Amino acid sequence: MHILIEKNARRLTFVSDGGTLCFPIALGKCPVGRKEKEGDGKTPEGEYYVCLKKMGKYGPSLGISYPNTQDALLSGADAHLFSLIQSAEKNKTRPPWGSFMGGEIYIHAGGTESDWTAGCIALGDCDAQTLYDLCPEGTRVTILP
Repeated sequence: MHILIEKNARRLTFVSDGGTLCFPIALGKCPVGRKEKEGDGKTPEGEYYVCLKKMGKYGPSLGISYPNTQDALLSGADAHLFSLIQSAEKNKTRPPWGSFMGGEIYIHAGGTESDWTAGCIALGDCDAQTLYDLCPEGTRVTILP
């Protein structure tokens, strides 16, 4: 299984042995470029995985493993934070959220009419439930510009 997010196309594609599903998406309020820090309104770019599934503020939500080691290198994370992120990647667990780089990036419901999130990927309510039901933790997520 694989989730491909194409920011410029505002499209999420879910690929599995059962076929392919495509959904329209909305992004962070400032979607161009890679996420660099907490509060910048950008949606990350890179290779991630689903690190958490929960019913959250915006309904069915898939947590994305941002920040990853590449994000940490590009953002100048100190050795301790880098080590924590590296360990999370190795064990396919949730990386530390709440650092200067931000975190708590989800694929969630809430609508796709405009880019409105703080950096998350928003789907229509029914699409979010469908993806939540099909997608296990550990699913690879690629976010392209």
